[in-house]
Amino acid sequence: MWTVSVVLTPAAVDFVDVPTLEKLTGQPVLSQYRSPDTQRVRSAPPSAVIVAPASYNTICKLALGISDTYALGTLAESIGRGIPVVVLPFVNSALAARRPFVSAVESLRAENVRVLLGPGQWEPHPPGTGDQQVATYPWAAALDTATAVRNR
Repeated sequence: MWTVSVVLTPAAVDFVDVPTLEKLTGQPVLSQYRSPDTQRVRSAPPSAVIVAPASYNTICKLALGISDTYALGTLAESIGRGIPVVVLPFVNSALAARRPFVSAVESLRAENVRVLLGPGQWEPHPPGTGDQQVATYPWAAALDTATAVRNR
């Protein structure tokens, strides 16, 4: 059984139905650091974290330790605390071929982050075809991996 919390990048807020996610999870959707006068949302540390769909930008920033959004800060801290993190990329083949991305994936894997990229996992799509890949995006693979890691 999972208790699901959703943390979004600021860019994702524009194309996600936040009220529906809050209703489905029973948790507030977070996307911004709180102001000092706002009450902190207290919750138990997660047993696993899924980052999906993970963009080129998110993966590269996470590997470099850049924490310029609440989502990246939460991820960076989770990795540092040894919480299992599963990353399911959604990138095109041109971006995935870039050295910064290849290095980022290698760096994250060196920190025991499970990056589901490559044969039998998620394969980058040709540029300009992302909208055609949405229906086959392997959400279940991320959940299966997180469940397996959590149960170890």
